[in-house]
Amino acid sequence: MAKKRKQGTDKIVKDINKEFEKTSSKVEKMVGKALKKVESLQAQIEEPIRKMAGDFDRVRERELKRLSAELDRRRNELYEFRENMMERLGVAARDAKKEAKKTTGKAGKKVKGNLPGEPTETSPSKSEQALPSKAEKKAPAPKKKTPPAAPKPAADRTGLTQVKGIGPATEKKLKDAGITTIDQIANPSDEDREKLKAFSSSRGFSNWSTEAKKVT
Repeated sequence: MAKKRKQGTDKIVKDINKEFEKTSSKVEKMVGKALKKVESLQAQIEEPIRKMAGDFDRVRERELKRLSAELDRRRNELYEFRENMMERLGVAARDAKKEAKKTTGKAGKKVKGNLPGEPTETSPSKSEQALPSKAEKKAPAPKKKTPPAAPKPAADRTGLTQVKGIGPATEKKLKDAGITTIDQIANPSDEDREKLKAFSSSRGFSNWSTEAKKVT
């Protein structure tokens, strides 16, 4: 009886071990598949990230180069501007010195030329004071009668381009529509207003009447 029980127990243990091995194998396969899926997903995620990082690095390098070049250009422009200003200031200073020397030289010559007893440029000599002036010698000439000014010709009221904002093309369209004089724009009748409405979208239309009234 003991042997039979032992054999039965061994058989149960063997069966349990077999089931455990089968289960372990299934679990290992499932874990393996799960790991493969995780690795695949990781690769799919890492690739775009690496690509984005590469693109970002390229953009950053390009922008840094552009900014560096722009900074160098601006620095060179600043240096050139400073040199031009210094050169201009130097030329202006030299010109001012030359002008000052010329003025000083002329003033010295005038002082040397006006000796005591000689008439100066500002004060006339006694002989000049004794002589009558040219204005006193000559008798006043009779005034000529100026003829009356001729009347101004009447302004051309048909030239619509005299109104600010109306060009040749618009003038032709206005005349085709029946607006042939400036007065029709300055003081339009009801009929003229209806005709002018077709040009309300033209540039400066709202000022046409005011500008037309200014034309004399």
